[in-house]
Amino acid sequence: MKATETNLLDFLREPKQFVIPIYQRNYSWTTKQCQQLWDDLMRIAKNPRTSGHFLGSVVYIEHGLYHITSLPKLLVIDGQQRLTTISILLKALGKAIQISNIKHKITTQKINNYFLFNQEEDEQDKYKLLLNKNDRDIFTKLINDYETIDSESHPIINNFKYFDYQIRKNNIDLDLLYFGLSKLLIVDISLDRDRDNPQLIFESLNSTGLDLSQADLIRNYILMDLEPKKQNEVYDKYWYPMEQCFGRTGYVEHFDKFMRCYLTVKSKSGSIPKINDVYNSFKNYVQKQTDLSIENHVKDIYRYSDYYIKLAFDQEINLDIKKCIANINQLKVDVAYPFLMEVYDDFTQKMINNDDFLEILKIIESYVFRRSICGIPTNSMNKTFASLSRGIDKNNYLKSLKQIFSEMKSSKRFPDNEEFKREFIVKDIYNFRNCNYLLYKLENYDRTKELVAVDEYSIEHIMPQNNNLSQEWKDVLGENWKEIHSKYLQTIGNLTLTGYNSKYSDRYFQEKKYMKDGFADSPLRLNKTLAKVELWNEQSINNRATLLAEKAIKIWKIVPYL
Repeated sequence: MKATETNLLDFLREPKQFVIPIYQRNYSWTTKQCQQLWDDLMRIAKNPRTSGHFLGSVVYIEHGLYHITSLPKLLVIDGQQRLTTISILLKALGKAIQISNIKHKITTQKINNYFLFNQEEDEQDKYKLLLNKNDRDIFTKLINDYETIDSESHPIINNFKYFDYQIRKNNIDLDLLYFGLSKLLIVDISLDRDRDNPQLIFESLNSTGLDLSQADLIRNYILMDLEPKKQNEVYDKYWYPMEQCFGRTGYVEHFDKFMRCYLTVKSKSGSIPKINDVYNSFKNYVQKQTDLSIENHVKDIYRYSDYYIKLAFDQEINLDIKKCIANINQLKVDVAYPFLMEVYDDFTQKMINNDDFLEILKIIESYVFRRSICGIPTNSMNKTFASLSRGIDKNNYLKSLKQIFSEMKSSKRFPDNEEFKREFIVKDIYNFRNCNYLLYKLENYDRTKELVAVDEYSIEHIMPQNNNLSQEWKDVLGENWKEIHSKYLQTIGNLTLTGYNSKYSDRYFQEKKYMKDGFADSPLRLNKTLAKVELWNEQSINNRATLLAEKAIKIWKIVPYL
């Protein structure tokens, strides 16, 4: 390793190309980082006593990955965010100089020839900075003055606009800005692949875990040690398509979660890695799998990522399966993803057929929902799902899974019909986080077409929420009307759906029933029984709750051992 303090602009001026390898993360600086850089530049530019300002390090591989050519190509291990941002700022400065019609100490042509382009080179070699596959096209369009309309929301374009705006808004002295840039210092760190271990150095530079996500570290670990040809082959065939399926935003948000699920699936003990320790868990896993090549590891990750994307991003094309997954996601139970990913893989490998897969999804939905209604703590569910597949007999898949559920006890139990009905009737459904999902399933039970979109309706309290009930309500509820109102107000027996919530207001039940667009005139199934009720009192509420509970046990079925 050779480390030297050097002036950034002098470092850029020499004929060379900084290559951002395919395993590096995308350009990700935001306005916040650009503003800090801008403020630092203004401060040092205006202070004649400041001789230099340290920007950070640029670490690159000098030998080993590329054949010797007339143009040195430096494979950047750390520093791409700073290099890219300074290049964007230099482009904004060059543009401002070009339209200023004033002679400056630096010209637009010199900025291009010194810092953005290798003027003696052709094709890709002409660029000083060659970004990775996701960012390259946008960056080259920007510095070539090509149209970038299709990439208006890209960080490269956003940050260029930020610098351009700062220059114009503040009527910046362009010579002063260039003076500030000329004070920037870096530590130039060159590695020799034959003697240095780039992966260990990379890890030490990012040891805080703040700069890179766990997924970024995993990608670097997988691809960094491969030769260039194999790097591109593995990246193009598996990793890049996977990134595209996640999407730019989805990759940042979900990939670490996916890798935790993947490692949970692969753990023979059902252990679940911590989200901020996924990288170390992955390294330990790979190092133990000595019989698998890196390419086969990536291939396996790619396969499982397809299952995760179908689960988390609503990407399943089979409509029946898609509907079941949507129901599970309504319950916000992504702790089940490791188990479901494994079931997806078994389904893909034809260990189970379509009908069995659908039934398994419905079992998971019922298990989670029944437990939620019964108020069973959820803190054990991640471990339950992480180890669930370990007891399945793959030759008798569905039957063995049902047996596992039927034998679960205590905090892992699958609530039986008696417990479920009892809790369903008395639970505060109105403040239940899955209230809309519950009402949607009740309303659309046995419907195969023309499903009712619950989100288009309001939840109606048949007995009003207002504590100051009218005399009519007090009379029909009886002398214990306060206790009845408090006990049953938010329960399923007293809740329904309507498109006329404000019109119903706190009216008496008979008015709500017989008025235009009232309960007797409603097309909703949840309101059909209301048309047959004359008085709304404690008995009516209990009767309706019991009817809905009977329907609920048919929707969210118990799983007996068969």
